Amino acid sequence: MPADRSPQRDDALAGLKYGLLMGCAVLALVLPPAGMRQMAVAAIAPQAPTTQATQAPRLADLRGEEASEAVRRVADWATDSGDHQGLHFVILDKRNAKVFLFRPDGSLLAATPVLLGSAPGDHTVEGVGGKPIHAVLPEERTTPAGRFIAQAGRNTTPEDVVWVDYNAAVSMHRVRATDPRERRLERLASPSVEDNRISYGCINMPVAFFENQLWPVFQHSRGIVYVLPEQLPLQQVFARLYDPAERHAGLR
Repeated sequence: MPADRSPQRDDALAGLKYGLLMGCAVLALVLPPAGMRQMAVAAIAPQAPTTQATQAPRLADLRGEEASEAVRRVADWATDSGDHQGLHFVILDKRNAKVFLFRPDGSLLAATPVLLGSAPGDHTVEGVGGKPIHAVLPEERTTPAGRFIAQAGRNTTPEDVVWVDYNAAVSMHRVRATDPRERRLERLASPSVEDNRISYGCINMPVAFFENQLWPVFQHSRGIVYVLPEQLPLQQVFARLYDPAERHAGLR
């Protein structure tokens, strides 16, 4: 027969069992189930770097119109950067005596040959805007390069014009054929660029283009005019100019 157990031994075993039960209960409260532990580890584990999708550049749409590389660069930059402030904008290519009129979304609305200042140069002679036209010297008859905020107005004739540089009295307006010796209409129709330099600095346009394309756009709203240089580097005149494709590729 087994020996009788003492009361002290029974009490010790009971205490040990109670301690084990309490320990398990504490662990159950402190430690989450295995599935929950895995989720917690996954939540704090470092995430692998992800590549953020880069927005494609917004480019101008010339709609098949022939244009120089300088025109394309400025049109793309203006469209992508929003430098034109959501307005219609004009690019004047002085080297090719041609104007491009763009919608706010960067699509071409119309283009036309134009007549320009007879003197080459990208500057404005100080005070030339305050001179009577007969007093403007031949070397002062430049069409200045730069970025201008243009708006509709009237000149001293008076006639409707779109002011490009009001202080320099430079505007876009209908071609004037008042002096037959200047042959301005013939110059506009000529395929040559060399004979398009005849004005005192203003940008002369075909009448139909001014009345049907330009004036309806600027009559009630301002716009931006980019006059491309013919002597200075493009980047010097437009310091913020960039290539949209290169800019967006660098952001990837």
